Amino acid sequence: MARLRLPLARVEEAEPFEASVSCLSSPLGMDFAVMRAGPQEISGRNPAQPAAVWIVVVLEGEAEFWDGARTIPLNRGDIIYGPTGIDAALKLTTSFQLLYINAPRVALDHRLLAPLSLKVGRFPGRRGLGHVFSGLLRSTAEALPDLTSEQLRPMELAVAEFLVANLAAEGSPGAVGGAAAARAAHLHRVCQTIETLLADPELGLERVAAADGISPRSLQKLFASADLSFSTYVRSRRLERCRLDLSSPICASLSISEICFRWGFNGSAHFSRAFKERYGVSPREYRKAHLGDEGPDEGDPTL
Repeated sequence: MARLRLPLARVEEAEPFEASVSCLSSPLGMDFAVMRAGPQEISGRNPAQPAAVWIVVVLEGEAEFWDGARTIPLNRGDIIYGPTGIDAALKLTTSFQLLYINAPRVALDHRLLAPLSLKVGRFPGRRGLGHVFSGLLRSTAEALPDLTSEQLRPMELAVAEFLVANLAAEGSPGAVGGAAAARAAHLHRVCQTIETLLADPELGLERVAAADGISPRSLQKLFASADLSFSTYVRSRRLERCRLDLSSPICASLSISEICFRWGFNGSAHFSRAFKERYGVSPREYRKAHLGDEGPDEGDPTL
């Protein structure tokens, strides 16, 4: 529990007490931990916990979740989530097994349309998209002992995408309702469309608006409702895709120029400037920090 920086409020007095934690960190710093123990309560705040989003799926046992306003009984497969620094409580009333994921904000905030509005909440694991997400997490927990850190790379993307998709389906973040929830869901659908078109260097407002069946002006207003602009969002997503490729051994044989072109940038110099502005280092420096001297030589000094 100390390794995961979880605030343990209370442990039931029972003999003998047994517990185990199996933990693996992904390349982006997401912690994936399978926990097994007897009845206990995890609640409160830990000031040593860095800014992150936590996700828990109940694998076995009976539990109750307090979200700050009400107590909710949890079924096997249910998912709870929230940002660190907000009070919540998980009471495990029987021996249990759960998967705990701790994702640094830097690994998720780029996909959350309103990251500062994220609250604690629950996704039912027996229906809809929550059922799909729960199945993925439960399979990950089962396979975790046989995985390597590098093999968790696809899960980094999957966790972010499923979290965003479930938040949109539930009308979150911020527990918004009515028109605000409809706008959030609509914007999420548009962003998913953009995600499939990032590699096209000609991707523009008109094309996405046409694909969604709305006018370019309406699309601009939709992004403005989330304090975003279309062009800024597209560039941000392209930079993030490039960043992930630059740190991946799978893409080590690709030059930096090839990576930037494969995600829709028209020039390596423009890409390098935008990358350094966003992440504080050049693409070459970022790749070297994560892969050492792996990768082909770059002929362009701007990279």
